[in-house]
Amino acid sequence: MQHTAPAARPLPAAALTALLVWTVAACSTGGREADRSAGTAPATAQSPAALPPATVPPVLTRGQARAALITAADLAGTWEPTRGAATWRDQVLKASAERPDCGRLLDVLYTEDLFGADTAPRAATALDEVTGGAQLHYRITSHRAADIDTALTWLGTLPDTCGSFTARAARGAARDVRVTDVALPEAGDARQGLRVTVRAEDTVLTMALVAVRLGDDAITFTNGTLAEPADDATRTAVETGSERLAEVRRQGRAQV
Repeated sequence: MQHTAPAARPLPAAALTALLVWTVAACSTGGREADRSAGTAPATAQSPAALPPATVPPVLTRGQARAALITAADLAGTWEPTRGAATWRDQVLKASAERPDCGRLLDVLYTEDLFGADTAPRAATALDEVTGGAQLHYRITSHRAADIDTALTWLGTLPDTCGSFTARAARGAARDVRVTDVALPEAGDARQGLRVTVRAEDTVLTMALVAVRLGDDAITFTNGTLAEPADDATRTAVETGSERLAEVRRQGRAQV
């Protein structure tokens, strides 16, 4: 024999009102907590290897990014498109260090990946200076502005944390490494430059590592040589490259 369940009795008005007040308060608190947890964290000196992947789609097309690259004609001296990676990249830069940030710096110099290996450049070029033997590798990538600034902040800490350290090659050969700031022209929205000197027996490699932010786009490049540092090329790459990227960004936004 089946029993019919009694009909649900409506809540008294006072209880219903109390329930609604409690529900609204809970939702309000949850919303504030969600907003707090979803807020953007301030830039810290963390290694770029820990940065999350960019979620903001780039404004520039790859063709526009290529148009923003510097060329051999922009640089004073006998620069030309590269003929291949310089031999000193493997001979000197493939080394490890005890301090994580110093090891990460060597990795960045070797791989050119300041923002992590998952970040593909929007455009890239490499140039050789025939007379002095310098080589300049230049990239344009797109990221959240906050992530670019985090990487710039990290670079700015390295003269203190890795001002002088010893690196080891695969066979244990010692490398004496010095890291100092590089003064850069006022360009872009933010910028940071380093000079890294690596001594390996009778070889002395000097490299500039530079990053410049323009909005959600970044210029990064290395300029290395076994001879006298090509400082003029570094400054020109910052000034001319930033101006060219800024103009391409304006054109790109006008076409959207």
